[in-house]
Amino acid sequence: MAHTKSANPDQFILPDLGEGVHEAELIKWRVQVGQTVEEHDILAEMETDKALVEVPSPRAGVIAALHGKEGEVLKVGSVLVEYKGEGAPSGAAPARPAAPKAAPAAQTEPEPEAEREDAGTVVGQVGGDLAGMTARDGKALATPAVRRIARELGIDINLVPGSGIGGRVTEKDVREFASGGRRPATSAPARAAPEPSSPGPVRAPSHPPEPAQQAAIPPGADTAVIPFRGVRRTIANRLRESVSTAVHFTVMDEADVTELDSLRRRLAAASGEKVSFLPFVCSAVCRALAGRFGALNATVDDKAEQIVQHRAVHLGIATDTDTGLMVPVIRDADKLGVLEIGRQIDAIARAARDRSIPREQLLGSTFTISNVGSHAGRFATPVINYPEVGILAAGRVHEGMVTRDGWFRVGKLLPLSLACDHRVVDGATGALALAEIVRLLQEPEQLLTPARG
Repeated sequence: MAHTKSANPDQFILPDLGEGVHEAELIKWRVQVGQTVEEHDILAEMETDKALVEVPSPRAGVIAALHGKEGEVLKVGSVLVEYKGEGAPSGAAPARPAAPKAAPAAQTEPEPEAEREDAGTVVGQVGGDLAGMTARDGKALATPAVRRIARELGIDINLVPGSGIGGRVTEKDVREFASGGRRPATSAPARAAPEPSSPGPVRAPSHPPEPAQQAAIPPGADTAVIPFRGVRRTIANRLRESVSTAVHFTVMDEADVTELDSLRRRLAAASGEKVSFLPFVCSAVCRALAGRFGALNATVDDKAEQIVQHRAVHLGIATDTDTGLMVPVIRDADKLGVLEIGRQIDAIARAARDRSIPREQLLGSTFTISNVGSHAGRFATPVINYPEVGILAAGRVHEGMVTRDGWFRVGKLLPLSLACDHRVVDGATGALALAEIVRLLQEPEQLLTPARG
């Protein structure tokens, strides 16, 4: 990975906007040459592979040059902004020493849960300088997602003591404060001063730009040109990679969910929560993948020519947003009950749509579910979320004729389309896996508990 500092104190180079991010698209400049900026003023809005972020100024100064045009893809480590030659701000406190860290390439073990939580910006950790970030004017340092949670709980986030890196307020801090578990801060937390060239926190912009795909045709014109940019370009590249690499085949069937519909209505009435069909579909998929059909809970490493089967089921939930398709992940979904899955679906869908979802929550899925029926349509030919080997599309529930043992009645039918990578999954295995999912949906009582303890 490119370094996130320049030997020239008047140059600010594009930092790592998230683990493994090597480039980002410049969406909009928020400053211009000759403008005087303060530390943490927003310099630019940028788009990584799935997240829209704001890049703040690491210091006060006058903008001397801006590198990059809107719509251009910039590499991490390239110069983004130059300041007029005033050097580092006078009187800047020295950076506090940080504990030694292993180089990213040498890291083989996953970070502990607490460390991942404290490393959170909208798109993950910003290089190695995040420990030096500060807040100004007594304002708390927190991500937009944490600020939103504080607003929902009626909490003044500036009163919450931060336990994160540099005094950052985490979601855990807010929830503990709301429950009376933490005392209000009598003054702003003491924080180390930033290094002159270290970036502040990367934040989700409050006013995202208009999606390119929603461009209007100008008056008097017959066409409008919509460039592939941002999330739309990422979607195009990934779909092309999937179609070019995985060998798709799709098997389809319908499940009689009349009994399931009755069960979910009773569950909703008992819990006071809205319960849709989707959490039950997720639970059925988890049971199938955690049981006889673990071959579908896999990813392909084409470079190493390996198939990697996973024990835990990390479900990707395809989510439609204003800026394109995102696939946030429910980790260890096979250990969750129906209500827990439903709550997580709501939470990750909201976070994906308001662009506050952490980048790491968009990675690591082992199987994906697409609820195409929430819009319209019955069957589909879904494209596999490569490098996974399977994806299930759930269609719109509709009334239809159900026959059994020579009798027929009107029931509720749920169309299902299972696409698999034929290089990994045989046709018979795919068909039997779908039949098992259908059976589980038609015997729904067992879906209320987790598939794996």
